[in-house]
Amino acid sequence: MITLEKIQQAQERLRGIALRTPLQRVSFREGEVYLKPENLQPIGSFKLRGAYNKIATFSPGQRERGVIAYSSGNHAQGVAYAARAMGCHATIVMPDNSPQLKLEKTRALGAEIVIVGPSSDERKAHAEELAQQKGYALVPPYDDEAIIAGQGTMGLEILTDLPETTSVLVCVGGGGMISGIAAAVKNMRPSPKVYGVESELGAKAKASFEAGERLAFPAEETARTIADGLRTQSVGECNFEHIQRYVDGFISVSEDEIREAVRRLAFDAHLIAEPSGAVPLAAALFHRNEFPSSGKTVVIVSGGNIAPQMLQEILTEQSS
Repeated sequence: MITLEKIQQAQERLRGIALRTPLQRVSFREGEVYLKPENLQPIGSFKLRGAYNKIATFSPGQRERGVIAYSSGNHAQGVAYAARAMGCHATIVMPDNSPQLKLEKTRALGAEIVIVGPSSDERKAHAEELAQQKGYALVPPYDDEAIIAGQGTMGLEILTDLPETTSVLVCVGGGGMISGIAAAVKNMRPSPKVYGVESELGAKAKASFEAGERLAFPAEETARTIADGLRTQSVGECNFEHIQRYVDGFISVSEDEIREAVRRLAFDAHLIAEPSGAVPLAAALFHRNEFPSSGKTVVIVSGGNIAPQMLQEILTEQSS
């Protein structure tokens, strides 16, 4: 299990690299929340935190041989950015259904891209194979303590900026972000509640949490959601241990609620969010009976890497 000290060490490494995002207080008609806009990071998502912290733990020799990661998009950019900052080559294994925008941004950061099928298990296996063949150092997207510690720095910032926080809402793909945030929050102050939020089309973390064991969903099932950053087939092993220990519950939201949350973030908070980044706000707006919404709620806006065409389509739809 990750310790508070490890998260604090990650915070020191990230100083001057990752943006220390502020809390933005916004009033929606359903109620007031505090947004943590990780879409403002240099790569447009929180993933820089974990990727940089992980690569910083490698020896100079490991970094010289190069690093490899597997990702549908945002982790890819985080690893590419961090590798470039530390002067090492990055190879990224990405699925053939990755958004074109995320592919282009990853290439623009200097990474070499290898395309495989849509299954998260397939890209993981291929990256591990290449790592063994070529001697690359592997940078996992979520199932790793250094990654978890990097993402956990958000939790430290939240409680420093808003000590009276009562609830934190976090989207869940593989579980790296919620593992780190929940560990940081609960080790600093046990009273705030931490909830994971997923699309109802692929709520594998919610199902796992309720079953008391880690469950995997088929790729064709998790691929249905518009929230492409959440399409992993299961949460990681290490992540599930943290979830069981620190997370208070899970909320699943509909696709229409996700799209409405993207619109609200644009029109009411003046933030551009990708669907995955809007998932926690969907819970804050439409599922207020499923968490202690009467207190001070922090909502993580995890990323803003949305294709212009998709953004235009969502913003011009009929608002509910």
